[in-house]
Amino acid sequence: MIKRIIKRLRRNPQRSFVTLLTAMLFCVLAITGVLAFVRPFSIQVVGLHSLIGFVFITVIGLHVVNNFRPLKRYLRRGKVVGISLTITAALTTLFLLQPAPVKSLLELSGNLGPALDRFEMSEDQMVYQYSPDPNYKLALTVKTGIAYDVKNPPAVAIWLENQGAFHIKTLHTSDATDASLLPYWNYKVQGWEKAKLEAEAEAEIDAVSKATPNGSFDPADYILPADREKTTPYKLLIEINQPNDSYETIADQRSLVYSVEIDNNDPRTFQVLDLVGYPQLEEIEGKQQWSLYYINEDFGTALELIDSSLLVIERGEP
Repeated sequence: MIKRIIKRLRRNPQRSFVTLLTAMLFCVLAITGVLAFVRPFSIQVVGLHSLIGFVFITVIGLHVVNNFRPLKRYLRRGKVVGISLTITAALTTLFLLQPAPVKSLLELSGNLGPALDRFEMSEDQMVYQYSPDPNYKLALTVKTGIAYDVKNPPAVAIWLENQGAFHIKTLHTSDATDASLLPYWNYKVQGWEKAKLEAEAEAEIDAVSKATPNGSFDPADYILPADREKTTPYKLLIEINQPNDSYETIADQRSLVYSVEIDNNDPRTFQVLDLVGYPQLEEIEGKQQWSLYYINEDFGTALELIDSSLLVIERGEP
């Protein structure tokens, strides 16, 4: 076999070189692709896979030039070309849309990517992990109650608020969440978007002004402050709502809100979220706003959606 390769190299060294190089680069792409799927995210592996991919594209171009005549013959076979294009288009569409079977396959991967956060849901718990920095790892574990149905899960929103009760960052929302199901979170987000636009407009007029610790729109000012002594407490909140959740004479129970305060000046690793109420629309000084009210007799099974919520924050040295 080695003698045959040597003979081919002597006959057409350019074509043989390109063919061998294409095969070797393909091996590297295949190996790094498998490693990227089965192992945790590694910038070395992903970077190698991506960069070799660009080189592979160039070599494939040379390969096409060297084998142009055989390729022309293949392209004349209309049926073969049609089947190949159909299969390629179908696989591309399937993997792009990612239906349930494809998502299940991707969930087997050990590569979570360089993402800042991850949300997992099972029959007995919901787990949200957020790590914007190696020195900050947040994990929220919500134990589900007896009313929780994993096949028809409730709408959920997880977000952060500053000490002034203004939204500063949405950490997670359910897929295709109807904003009307989570009115309190939606109200906070709308207020944040309006305030941000107003702040940007003011910044164009007065470029000298700067945000105060309690008015910043940058979550890092609260989560990862450069000076912990100058930071202010902030809150993590959960709003949960099961659609069409009837209870006795109530056709649809409203959403519930859970909350916990986080203080960098008094850092705690473990904290439990408390049920703080349900949102209700009211008019104050001629303006409509959503406020939280204490739980009343309108709630029954909604109180059994969540059994407990534990927040764990691991902080390293800045």
